[in-house]
Amino acid sequence: MRHFTSSILIALLGLAAAFYWAGPNGLLMASILGLMELSLSFDNAVVNATVLKNMSIVWQRRFLTWGMIIAVFGVRFLLPVIIVSAVTGQSLQTVTLMALHNPDEYANNVQSSHVQISAFGGMYLLLVFLSFFFQENKSLHWLVWLEHRLTQLGKLESIEVATALCALLFAIQFLSTGEKLAAIMSGIVGIILYVVVKSVSGLFQNSGQGVKAGLLSFIYLEVLDTSFSLDGVIGAFAITRDVVLILLGLTIGAMFVRSLTVFLVREKMLDEYLYLEHGAHYAIGALAILMLTDMSQHVPEWITGLTGFLFIVFSLWSSIRANKKIRASSF
Repeated sequence: MRHFTSSILIALLGLAAAFYWAGPNGLLMASILGLMELSLSFDNAVVNATVLKNMSIVWQRRFLTWGMIIAVFGVRFLLPVIIVSAVTGQSLQTVTLMALHNPDEYANNVQSSHVQISAFGGMYLLLVFLSFFFQENKSLHWLVWLEHRLTQLGKLESIEVATALCALLFAIQFLSTGEKLAAIMSGIVGIILYVVVKSVSGLFQNSGQGVKAGLLSFIYLEVLDTSFSLDGVIGAFAITRDVVLILLGLTIGAMFVRSLTVFLVREKMLDEYLYLEHGAHYAIGALAILMLTDMSQHVPEWITGLTGFLFIVFSLWSSIRANKKIRASSF
């Protein structure tokens, strides 16, 4: 419980603020949004933990402090404002005032940008999924019949980028002519950002420049969190148009995701449960496909959350079975 103390405190303060802002209905909306954010981001916590465990204690703390500020005000408030500003051509100040005083118009603008948002997030997350399973030196397999073949394909140069581009080109075939260019541009930005961050991060790690490597890993985690959160930010407007309640509810969920990440790292859960990381990456792959699908066909948030949850549970169950076999064979 010590890992979740701060999250519980933030949740109580957030719910109290929601009740003060909008009464019992506000309390209910903030609670629902917090649960939605947590259910959509459980796999995010597992993947965060795989990166965070290799970072220094200093950068781990920075991710949990600075990263939380970026996650709350940067991703869940400022980023949608920037997107709406870019799409509508209005100033950031105008869009911010729109969000506070005309939430219906603001919500409509955010939701009208779902093609660009889904293309960017879908491409970034798809590359996270593909890069994990296309690793040429990957030896631990969960779904052996599939992962062994993906590892063999990993010998091909830049196979993950080529696969992601093919997926993007396929997905845009279901869009109208006017939406295709926006989807391609946003998807390519997602691909470029992933390649640049991962490449530069790997360069500094290999050269032993710890500070720069820590900074690039921090940036990678923040972009990953952004990609995960985009789906939740859009889905939040289906629950309420009140941006204050959205900010409070998503903050509560994001805080619990951070605490869950710390719990996984400090308790060495990824070492104990062998296939948990695999399950999280399958969940990421499923989320990426669902985001690309959502460009042309609406995918309910409960399907996204349930899909990721099932992959995590199944991988956890498989890990427990594997541990029992290992213990039995040692006697």
